[in-house]
Amino acid sequence: MDERLAGGKLLLDRPAEAVARLRISNPGRRNALDHEILDALAEVLPQLDRGIETRCVMITGAPPVFCAGYDIAAISDETFERDAEALVAHPFHAAMEAISNHPWPTLAAINGHCLGGGLELAITCDLRICAAGAMLGMPPAKLGLIYGHTGLRKFLDTIGLARTKELFLTGRNIDADRADRIGLVNEVVADDRLGEEAVELAAAIAANAPLSMRGNKSAINLLNSVPALSTQQEAGLVALRESCFSSQDFREGIRAFAEKRRPNWTGR
Repeated sequence: MDERLAGGKLLLDRPAEAVARLRISNPGRRNALDHEILDALAEVLPQLDRGIETRCVMITGAPPVFCAGYDIAAISDETFERDAEALVAHPFHAAMEAISNHPWPTLAAINGHCLGGGLELAITCDLRICAAGAMLGMPPAKLGLIYGHTGLRKFLDTIGLARTKELFLTGRNIDADRADRIGLVNEVVADDRLGEEAVELAAAIAANAPLSMRGNKSAINLLNSVPALSTQQEAGLVALRESCFSSQDFREGIRAFAEKRRPNWTGR
């Protein structure tokens, strides 16, 4: 049964073992992100980091779209400047930080059109699986919006300088196949298979060794965030790697591999 958050505009369920699925359900606004949804994301994601009951978080949209971006169309003319900046500056940033800081792998299942802030949400996740019929794009150039530098950095890190300029300076939407070719998504599947294959991928991720997933994600994020490691940071990564050799899970993984069975992970 779905747990209803943000007044029912964000739904939480568990479609597979150790998988938490968050579905944006704001159909009247094409799943656009508002204060309630963003606040709920920022609140619930840290709660999904308790023990090893959740080892993969999947974020998707209620059909037929993934997310149309910020919900700024409903802001009144009288308070537009104040409210538009407040929406983008605080709750959106807090929600994206909650996703990027989550210690377990995160997967965006892009089930339909994915635009603006919705696309930033998707690339903030570790992995992206995309329906073949989805369109992806960044419309700031068509809205008069100068995009935030933290968001721009994510696109530069994901698809590079030339493709980031293409997305933001043309404002054109691209189809799923093009998104796959430029590295914006990791995998494209048939529209009618997206839900099933996304759950299968999330379940396969969640079945991996907990210590390995958390450790590798932490190391990758650190290496990607600094131009060069400090002596302290490098020592921390060495210690992190060495810690796995004394873990129960590493021994269990080796035994399970030799015995050709599924490992019984404990997270220790």
